Amino acid sequence: MNGEEEFFDAVTGFDSDNSSGEFSEAHQKVTGMIDLDTSKNNRIGKIGERPSQENGIQKHRTSLPAPMFSRSDFSVWTILKKCVGLELSKITMPIAFNEPLSFLQRITEYMEHVYLIHRASCQPQPLERMQSVAAFAVSAVASQWERTGKPFNPLLGETYELIREDLGFRFISEQVSHHPPISAFHSEGLNHDFLFHGSIYPKLKFWGKSVEAEPRGTITLELLKHNEAYTWTNPTCCVHNVIIGKLWIEQYGTVEILNHRTGHKCVLHFKPCGLFGKELHKVEGHIQDKNKKKLFVIYGKWTECLWGIDPVSYESFKKQERRGNHLRKAKLDDSSGKADSDVADDVPVAQETVQVIPGSKLLWRINTRPPNSAQMYNFTSFTVSLNELETGMEKTLPPTDCRLRPDIRGMENGNMGASLQSEEGAGAKGALARVGEWFYPGNNPYTGTPDWLYAGDYFERNFSDCPDIY
Repeated sequence: MNGEEEFFDAVTGFDSDNSSGEFSEAHQKVTGMIDLDTSKNNRIGKIGERPSQENGIQKHRTSLPAPMFSRSDFSVWTILKKCVGLELSKITMPIAFNEPLSFLQRITEYMEHVYLIHRASCQPQPLERMQSVAAFAVSAVASQWERTGKPFNPLLGETYELIREDLGFRFISEQVSHHPPISAFHSEGLNHDFLFHGSIYPKLKFWGKSVEAEPRGTITLELLKHNEAYTWTNPTCCVHNVIIGKLWIEQYGTVEILNHRTGHKCVLHFKPCGLFGKELHKVEGHIQDKNKKKLFVIYGKWTECLWGIDPVSYESFKKQERRGNHLRKAKLDDSSGKADSDVADDVPVAQETVQVIPGSKLLWRINTRPPNSAQMYNFTSFTVSLNELETGMEKTLPPTDCRLRPDIRGMENGNMGASLQSEEGAGAKGALARVGEWFYPGNNPYTGTPDWLYAGDYFERNFSDCPDIY
């Protein structure tokens, strides 16, 4: 990786027996949730050690080889102080602010709750399918919660593949452009029930105390059984207190999911923090038909869970809530006396749980993170497995797969020196890659917007022409 590395972040491994995610009434016990802490044994396995098999299902590692580095000795202010209000392009960041994943692997985290796609494919009615698709769109950004590390920028031509037979999908991504950075991905159901694809190129800006990632690129989900395509764009992600104070993340903006066959649309509002953190992490929205009739209301938190209810019950509950709030209305603090440039943004105190309206049904709940997640860059259990290199895998992977990157592997193993040296040498070799080995530029077939489309044939595994970019 060269000195013109751009600073950008992601926009966005389970027991499949418990991944049905069936709807539950609010007053009933929630069932069907996936417990990601599948092993009580937190031993650290050797790189390349093949996980054991249990009932024919491959088990994945539950820990990283080494704990994360401390960032307390590094200051990002010396780098960012001249970039206020500007797009962060060609800014070299200290590797200590990275996490041991490529951005391509971070995109793969969209698939953590893939059971929601399988569920959508099985739903007979378009309203029910949109409910599951909306839950999947929210779940796709849930892994960003407390993830303040920056993924490694992919080299041009870098790839990443993941096949999860237990979860019913395979996934391929490629870095198809370096300036601007564009990552293309394609996933398909092993039972031929869906296609999921898109190209991501977030635009980042530094605002003095925060870094804002504005999403660019269309995400497309096709449910093949129903001949339906859904498209949307991710919300904006903002990391606060990048100079001083405790880092914290919020997502905000409006996400519109469109069913191009039926005209159903889901409009989701990711709420900004607001005063006293009352709106932190909240998501509210609705599903409407092609005539804009509101059919279903969705609410919850992208860090926790998502619920849904019919509009009449929702409005009735909110009306009663407003009456109660009016009686106990509190005065707001005047905090205008603080010097904005010298004081860190207070980390908002969010409600621990979502207030569930009687009669609601559960659409999605976040997976439990492993108990040692804080020492592993706040990775989920799914994320911990992404850079796992099993015995013999090198023989089947192309030389461009980011599992083979020595800088990421060095950081994962706790060797910062090796990571720095490998990063410096990787950029020159990355220039050997051709643009778009597995994807080609075109227009999204449903929106008409510029996109990178999968050319096919990757899983035929003819990698003889792939350069060694590391």
